[in-house]
Amino acid sequence: MNSLKDILYKVNINTVVGSTNLQVNNLHFNSKEVEENDVFVAIKGSATDGHSYIDNAIEQGALVIVCEHLPETKEKEVTYLEVEDSSVALAIMASNYYGGPSENLKLVGVTGTNGKTTIATLLYQLFKNAGYKVGLLSTVIIKVDDKAYKATHTTPDSLTINRYLKEMNDEGVEFCFMEVSSHGIHQKRTEGLRFEGGIFTNLTHDHLDYHETFAEYRDVKKTFFDNLDKDAFALVNGDDKNGSVMLQNTKSRQYKYALKSFADYKAHILENQFGGLLLKLNDNEVWTKLIGNFNAYNVLAIYATADLLGLEKQEILRLISVLESVSGRFQYLISKDKITAIVDYAHTPDALKNVLETINSIRTKNEELITVVGCGGDRDTTKRPKMGHIASTLSTKVIFTSDNPRSEVPETIIEDMEKGVEPQNFKKTLSITDRKQAIKTACQMAKSGDIILIAGKGHETYQEIKGERHDFDDYETVEDLLRQLEK
Repeated sequence: MNSLKDILYKVNINTVVGSTNLQVNNLHFNSKEVEENDVFVAIKGSATDGHSYIDNAIEQGALVIVCEHLPETKEKEVTYLEVEDSSVALAIMASNYYGGPSENLKLVGVTGTNGKTTIATLLYQLFKNAGYKVGLLSTVIIKVDDKAYKATHTTPDSLTINRYLKEMNDEGVEFCFMEVSSHGIHQKRTEGLRFEGGIFTNLTHDHLDYHETFAEYRDVKKTFFDNLDKDAFALVNGDDKNGSVMLQNTKSRQYKYALKSFADYKAHILENQFGGLLLKLNDNEVWTKLIGNFNAYNVLAIYATADLLGLEKQEILRLISVLESVSGRFQYLISKDKITAIVDYAHTPDALKNVLETINSIRTKNEELITVVGCGGDRDTTKRPKMGHIASTLSTKVIFTSDNPRSEVPETIIEDMEKGVEPQNFKKTLSITDRKQAIKTACQMAKSGDIILIAGKGHETYQEIKGERHDFDDYETVEDLLRQLEK
């Protein structure tokens, strides 16, 4: 049992009906999970409003209700707490419930449109290789040192975050690297957490199905930096014009990293090939297995973060040189027939452009670059023609296909992408709805030396169609198909 008063520490409460001098069991925001003597927090979500389930929670045994507006009829034995924002209250209560776990380790948040997963995962890898116990909260996976758990959201709900952070405390974890999405910030999932630092990667077209305007999307990201403590660090990409915006109101120590502009941490690309990158980081050269301009930014952000967290500079360079690429991020294989297949998560116009420009900067132009790409259903529709335009402009051949159509008709999504293709590029494009057939066709079209890019899903091991998830892995699929076609 836990003291309700302790759980409510630092929560702004407008009205109290009943006693707070209580012992309670668990916190929940899903009424179905409530049991005897639990606390139910009613949250207004995008699909459902938890206030509609207050009676259900009480029937299940809830002793305390936290809500934004009090119900007209109240049960005598139940305590009601009216708050301004239930999501903020839940996040602070979750931190209190688990003993303020973010205070007991060095938590670094990574936000931005592209690069979050790569930077967070590679920082986990680097600090593990340096001999520390490390945690990771990412889109792909959650790790408590060596233990791995499946991830369901880019930024989990505040109860889940604090539960894993508490487990990290119990395991003696010293550093944790966490992806912080705009959804997570907007829904107050990171409130009540103490961050050692924050990293801003870049801001490009994404999530405009959720955030109504680009300005709102940017400003939501900015609140993460606004809320950092004065002894935390804010590290931003100085080559992105929004980097300076992130720093406008932050109280924290400010640093920039950049390839093109003046910055505290600078990088220069000396060599760029399929084998990796040779970089000059400030005054030191380092070789990394990671590929492309966008990864030069990622490596620079990793170097700067490790330096700000106190690792020795030469040791950081050594650790960068042994980093392995992240699953589904420019993950490639070369078949016996010398066909290169690249699988990448690029699902935004900017990410797709970065990957294609990287391939074009490395290839000799004597070979074909065949791109297989789709767009997700029930998501921002405005980026579809942009993706179609970029793919058809920067590839020699393009196959538009299904991604995760969700509840939408795949052919409609493909038609939206085709609207971005300019007349001179029509002959380059082909549309095949079935993703496996599209990849198979690309493999059949490819000759020795050609490059196939399969974009959009990366690490995902499923396709979501009409509410059902079907097993599908781009990397495994192209690997099998190329093996079958080998002479």
